[in-house]
Parts: sequence; C-alpha cells; structure tokens
Amino acid sequence: MGESLRERINEELKAAMKAQDKRRMATLRLITAAFKDRDIQSRGEGRADSLSEADLQAILAKMIKQRRESAEVYDKGGRPELAAAEREEIAIIEEFLPRQLSDEEVEQAVAEVIAETGAEGLKDMGRVMGALKAKYAGQMDMARASKLVKERLG
Repeated sequence: MGESLRERINEELKAAMKAQDKRRMATLRLITAAFKDRDIQSRGEGRADSLSEADLQAILAKMIKQRRESAEVYDKGGRPELAAAEREEIAIIEEFLPRQLSDEEVEQAVAEVIAETGAEGLKDMGRVMGALKAKYAGQMDMARASKLVKERLG
C-alpha cells in the first residue's frame, strides 16, 4: 500500500520548509497538531489503537469545513484578504483528501445508498448516513449529503 497520510504530510512539511513556503508550512503544522490532539484524546478515552486513515480524513474534512465557514464570515465582513488566506489553506488541506465527488455524484451516491439500505423514511436517516460515511469518507461534505438524504426521505 502507499504511504500513510501522516507520512505524506510529514514529507510535504519537509519540502515546504526547504522551499521556505510559509503558508504551506503553517497549514501542514496545523494538520499535524490536529492529528496529535486527536491521538491524545483517543488515548484519554482508553483507545490504544492509532487513528485510522478514515479518522485522519475526517479531521481534514472538519478543518476544511471550519475554513469555509471562516472565509464566508470574512467575505461578509469585507475582509477579502483574510477570506483568501482561508481558501489557500483549504486548497492545501484538500491535497490530502480523496477526490471530492461532484454534486451529481453526491446525489447519485445518496440515491444508491438509500436503495441499498431500503430506507423509507426519516427514521432510517441514521442508517443511510452511517453507510455514506463508511463508503465515502472524506469524499463529500456530509452536511450537504445529510440535507439531500433528509429531502429524499422526508
């Protein structure tokens, strides 16, 4: 199998340091810190096993979501330079996630999972979302997927 997400990020961090790419160094260090925080949290919960690639991808997806929200706030607040900085970080973080599904692909995935799980109403929402997370971790915005599932099942 290829190198792990942690290894890729560490290699990229070394390259960014050599190139003196400050934005990239800072963003990659934030990712590394987020992974370490989560490791510590897991150990505190008594989980000895290390985080899976899916866990790490979920951390990255959360970081992207936070930056999207911040960029929107900065845009609304008339701070385009800060919004641009958030979007630069998003672009760096996205490099480490699988290719994101297009809107059409997300709709298709939702329809397929609803069919596969035999979901018929909102009571089945948890099952559908669980299946989507298992199958498409890091490939789609789960909040958007959740809205679609709700519309289909509601």
